[in-house]
Amino acid sequence: MPVVSAAKGIEKKTSETPTRIVQGVLGSRRTAVLSGPSHAEEVARGLPATVVVASRSGTVARQVQSAFHGGSLRVYTSRDVAGVELAGALKNVIAIGGGICDGLGLGDNAKAALVTRGLAEIARLGVACGARRETFFGLAGIGDLLTTCYSPYGRNRAVGIRLGRGETLKAILASMEQVAEGVWTTAAARSLARSRGIEMPVVDEMYAILYRGKSPREAVRDLMRRAPRAE
Repeated sequence: MPVVSAAKGIEKKTSETPTRIVQGVLGSRRTAVLSGPSHAEEVARGLPATVVVASRSGTVARQVQSAFHGGSLRVYTSRDVAGVELAGALKNVIAIGGGICDGLGLGDNAKAALVTRGLAEIARLGVACGARRETFFGLAGIGDLLTTCYSPYGRNRAVGIRLGRGETLKAILASMEQVAEGVWTTAAARSLARSRGIEMPVVDEMYAILYRGKSPREAVRDLMRRAPRAE
């Protein structure tokens, strides 16, 4: 399926979250979401990692915590299912942008700014969708965002690096064996933000790069030239 066609399909389903999809299959069974900075390559080697499990049922959250907690994996609990789900999805959009910074050789300052302002954007959207703002400054938010933006294992960052170096999205996706879900999440995030009147300039520029063929350097220039404002 062409990227743009797939994006249009996703835009029509922005209300579908993983939990709702699972509940649609399993019915009223209680569910939980496990997320956070936990690249499988490191977890499998027994390196220390910390994640969060979210469930509307405190009992279920504690059961999952007990099942996974221990040794090299530390697990926290949360009731903010929407926040953990949204943070885990939206950070992939920002990770592509982080990779673009690397691919263009923009330096540490630019990438830090991208990650910081990107976090502010996804937190705004999350709150508008009923999530708790503090979730985006925890493990599922800033924790997973940092890992995805800086780790050599990051699929979405890898896409951004190649875009920054001048490759086309079509060629990048055709050569990948894994899925960089941030490509499609970008379209969904933009649609969701517009439906709720949320300003997301970084996401808008990512959409323009991925779906309208905008030059990454031009996108950076346009972000830097936005009108000054208070933080």
